[in-house]
Amino acid sequence: MDLKRIIRHLLMTRWRVRAAFPPRTLLAIEEAIRDSHKIHIGQVMSVVEGALHSAALFDGLTARERAIDVFLQLRVWDTEHNNGVLIYLLLADRDVEIIADRGIHSRVSGDEWEAVCRMMEAAFQRGKYQTGAVRGIEQVTALLKKHFPAHRPPREELPSSPVVM
Repeated sequence: MDLKRIIRHLLMTRWRVRAAFPPRTLLAIEEAIRDSHKIHIGQVMSVVEGALHSAALFDGLTARERAIDVFLQLRVWDTEHNNGVLIYLLLADRDVEIIADRGIHSRVSGDEWEAVCRMMEAAFQRGKYQTGAVRGIEQVTALLKKHFPAHRPPREELPSSPVVM
């Protein structure tokens, strides 16, 4: 059990989440996702979670495991072309995870997703939440545009607005 991690999660209040992701930042993320959806057939969703609940925390749930849970709970996988992508941030850990549905996972490598995650985490470490989130969406967009360009105006199946948990 990592005591420092437990303390970070216990101290992560809703106020601290709102301070990192105020309405203007959430709007910038929403606009970036909306713009992204216009140029590829992928479906991008962004989720920010302040901290894990105590039971999950004491069970040692990782950010990756939680991101997979959120991917399933929010039905990011349930798109017509199996093309959902979740960008998940566990703020207390400053850990970004990208989970892609099988239609996308087969073409975009784990190393490409990992590079996006590391760039976002570096920005978040400097307190640049809006910059990191928007640049991350832009990099995800570039990958999706390369592998899954839009041939006609795509239909939005997932909400563009970020989810704050």
